[in-house]
Amino acid sequence: MAASVKKVDVIADDVAVAKRSSDVEIVEEPRVFDPELEKRVMKKIDFWLVGFYSFVYVFRVIDSANYTNAAIINLENGTGIKQQLGLSPSQWAWSLSIFSYSYMVFEPSNTIMMKVLRPSRWMFILILAWGVSACSSAAAQDFKGMMCVRFAIGLAEAGFFPAVLYHMAFWYKPKEMPQRIAIFYSVGQLSPAVSGLLAYAIGFMDGLGGLAGWRWLFLLEGLPAVLLSFVAFWLPDYPETAKMLTEEEREFLKDRLAATAPTGKKGHWDAKSLKTLLKDPTFYTFSVYWICHGIGGFGVGTALPTVVYQLGFTTTSKSQLMNMPPYVTAFLFLNTVGYFLHRKVIRPWTTAVAIASTIIVCYIVLFTVNQPVVRYIFLIIAVACAGSAYPVIWPERIRALEGTLAAGFGIGWTNAMAQFSGIVGPHVYSTVFGPTYHVSYGICLGFLCVDIAALLTTWFIIHRRDRRREAEKARESEVAVI
Repeated sequence: MAASVKKVDVIADDVAVAKRSSDVEIVEEPRVFDPELEKRVMKKIDFWLVGFYSFVYVFRVIDSANYTNAAIINLENGTGIKQQLGLSPSQWAWSLSIFSYSYMVFEPSNTIMMKVLRPSRWMFILILAWGVSACSSAAAQDFKGMMCVRFAIGLAEAGFFPAVLYHMAFWYKPKEMPQRIAIFYSVGQLSPAVSGLLAYAIGFMDGLGGLAGWRWLFLLEGLPAVLLSFVAFWLPDYPETAKMLTEEEREFLKDRLAATAPTGKKGHWDAKSLKTLLKDPTFYTFSVYWICHGIGGFGVGTALPTVVYQLGFTTTSKSQLMNMPPYVTAFLFLNTVGYFLHRKVIRPWTTAVAIASTIIVCYIVLFTVNQPVVRYIFLIIAVACAGSAYPVIWPERIRALEGTLAAGFGIGWTNAMAQFSGIVGPHVYSTVFGPTYHVSYGICLGFLCVDIAALLTTWFIIHRRDRRREAEKARESEVAVI
């Protein structure tokens, strides 16, 4: 005779935990919640998954941003990268965008590689590969050579950001993700400012050792990644295998996560969840949003140093410094937004719509006003808002993914769609449209309108799905009581 089953509340997730043996259902007693244990465990996790990854992300974004800084370094000396490599405006745009082609192709598969290799080993490979490739940019002698090395950098870096989010999904509840993603992502937004400051300083090394300033830029900004790759060996892989945790702490983490969370168990390849993912309409609406925001919002970032330079600042050195305020503002704004999201003062969907609407207003001002200072101020606002949109929505995107394989592929695919900013952006913001960039801003306005439409559609679908699931749970509870 089957044993009677009583309802058990587990920690904070209200998930019934039971183990079935033949026809007898054995119910585990609920663990007593220990706030000190939770604080100790989460501190360990945050150190690596937020602290270490954020530090590495600084150099990942620096390695990406330094190419746009190289566009104007030492132009007055005649030793700029375009002069030395003989790059035409079209070739320069292609050398910028090839980076994103490799990103878009390899991001989905790179994320799933974390199920083949442990996260610590896969991160070592990724970080080391992009560090070596970034340093190799200093040796490029022509357009073909730069195209090859830029493709290699994109190939190596493609897996990092989505792999970090995927790795976090093994450890954190959905409600714990927003502020942590905001911190991680905001540090990346600060990186271009650091890169601009380094470009300013490294510009004075022009000619040292017979190397042009832009070559020193690639070499010095690629080395930290090589060193940090070896630290990745100490990353904790999964809650059930982390050596830095005690047995009690591992059990605590396993019990607090949702049943649909990805798992580090070998052989857990839930192909059914992938089929469900491809049938999900939000898979496509999220993709449209990511593409349109990437082009409409992020596009200006691919050519920011040149845009700032053509606003009328007299020297390239001053322009490098003027690249910093937009990204410092993005860092401060995103952390503020992350804090209010965590406190539930604001909501992800309404915040994302407000961000896109603000960028539209900024582009209208940039389109109609010719005063350089006013244009620069609104450019700062546009860049800050553009850099905050994705992390606001990422927790909702991850929440919509169920199962290990679906989470890995979905995160990689979604982030790959953002790479259209790097593919289309350099062409939209080509120097042929400067110095006013009216055509560029007009194109981006159109993409941002579609951005908002896709966002609202996704919001409606997910809201309706959540209500349906709540209704089903309510019916199940009524049946259980009866």
